[in-house]
Amino acid sequence: MALAGCADQSPSAGGGVSKPVGSHKIGVLLPLSGPNAGLGHELLAGAQLAVGTNASTDPTGLQLDVHDTAAAGGASGAATAAVSAGDGLLLGPLTSGDTAVAAPAAQSAGIPVLAFTSDISQARSGVWIMGITPEDQVQRLVEQARQDGRRKFAALLPNNPLGHALGNGLQSACHDQGLAAPTIVYHSGTAASISQSLRDISNYDTRLQAAKGSSSEPAPYTPDATTADADAAKTADKLPSNLAAALGTDGSSPAPTDAPKADTPKLEAPPFDALLLGDTGLNLRNVIVALNETQINLPSVRIMGPGLWAAFATKLGAIKGAWYAAPDPSSRQAFVTRFMAVNHHMPKPLADLSYDAANVAKTVAQSGVSGYPANVLTRSDGFSGVNGPFTLLPDGRVRRALGVFEVIGGGSPAKMQSAPAKASAISG
Repeated sequence: MALAGCADQSPSAGGGVSKPVGSHKIGVLLPLSGPNAGLGHELLAGAQLAVGTNASTDPTGLQLDVHDTAAAGGASGAATAAVSAGDGLLLGPLTSGDTAVAAPAAQSAGIPVLAFTSDISQARSGVWIMGITPEDQVQRLVEQARQDGRRKFAALLPNNPLGHALGNGLQSACHDQGLAAPTIVYHSGTAASISQSLRDISNYDTRLQAAKGSSSEPAPYTPDATTADADAAKTADKLPSNLAAALGTDGSSPAPTDAPKADTPKLEAPPFDALLLGDTGLNLRNVIVALNETQINLPSVRIMGPGLWAAFATKLGAIKGAWYAAPDPSSRQAFVTRFMAVNHHMPKPLADLSYDAANVAKTVAQSGVSGYPANVLTRSDGFSGVNGPFTLLPDGRVRRALGVFEVIGGGSPAKMQSAPAKASAISG
């Protein structure tokens, strides 16, 4: 969900929304046939729940105009049909690739788009990215870490789309919040690459030399990659079943807590006081081993990671005290109750996005303005969402009020370190 269709790109067409269409009709662009039909209908149900069953008789003209992006013509054809139908706002499409081909027709017609992708590269004036992005998570983490007194940020990230999204987010967050540029390294995924990258970024050899009080240069660290990876895989085979399921491995022993070798003296703090990680699975285990080897831990360094950690936070005791940013689960309960009453099953997480987007349309339409003007969509007080309040920014980004969770481990769920501002209750 977090990285749907990252590879498909297209240039921005036009300069955004300059002449809003006066209609309050809502064009909905979703895959309603083909392999993603089930997901498309789930998102449609979320939008319908927000708009209500009496939309067709709404005095503001609020109604849903639904188009199948999996039909002939694809997302581009669906967007063109919605424009021809006089829709004033588009909800969707689902993926980054579909957003890239659908947005130009909408922008040319002055129709804003609330897309369900979380690919931040698709954000632009008039096209908002409704997905909870890695960049948004990092902004929230940096904000909380800065309040905690952290000023020097670094990142050890996988060389993949998620890693680069997190890295870009860290650069933006530090810039936006008046902090020094972070130090970011990307590893190749092997245990040797992870270990050496962390040694480099933490100045491990210099710190070790200082601790030993030696003037001689220590030999560079050159682990046997094959042996290291084999040992890591062997240990991974003993992970607890719940963690194994989340990480894609299997086994029965606790997560690693490898300590530094007995002959390694206590080292001074590394040149950063907050470290962003982006790994899961076996690579996260290898990162944890490297953290212990290089003595990177609290209180000198706050470890931070992606919201994906929420799925197995109870098993991350080896990095107790680490933070991740995610929606507050308690904020979602009112939506879940209403959705189940109408649709008789638990909503999938993506239905949250379609509800939020349709709620934006409903709120703007009921404010008495004509159409969906950009200055109203980007109002400073934002909108109420399933997972908390959110604000549409002029550049197409969406800033969400995420909570910061602290890993406890030992089978305990992560605790809320800092809760987001509460949104108003989901109304009936």
